[in-house]
Amino acid sequence: MDLKKIKQLVDIIENSSMLEFSVKEGDMKIHMSRRGDQGTATAPMVVTPNLATSAEEVSEVDEEDYINSPIVGTFYSAQTPESKAFVAVGDIIKTGDTICILEAMKLMNEIDAEFDCEIEAILVSNEQKVEYGQPLFRVKRLEV
Repeated sequence: MDLKKIKQLVDIIENSSMLEFSVKEGDMKIHMSRRGDQGTATAPMVVTPNLATSAEEVSEVDEEDYINSPIVGTFYSAQTPESKAFVAVGDIIKTGDTICILEAMKLMNEIDAEFDCEIEAILVSNEQKVEYGQPLFRVKRLEV
């Protein structure tokens, strides 16, 4: 494999949402990864300024404004790659509606909304690795 082909592969992974890539040509194998030192993606993070003034207010805002990952796993926005996403920005979600799937240890876990809300932002991409407690969605709670 020549240097030009390797550069093309680097350009492909840099301009895509892939986190890891492997290719084998003959007896040569190349493995590329965009993961940081601790196995997390090096993609840009979404930062939302919080204007609360006390620790009590901060925790209230965090609980009301985000749906967090209940487990470590891989985020899937739809049932299958060909299916429509469970939720989109602007969708009104009712308690019990499935909002995503998190795969952990080869088990697919449907994650349901715990309260009525409107999706304001989806903070992770499809097939992204997520940590316990990581915000998945920014939401606006709806009054019942």
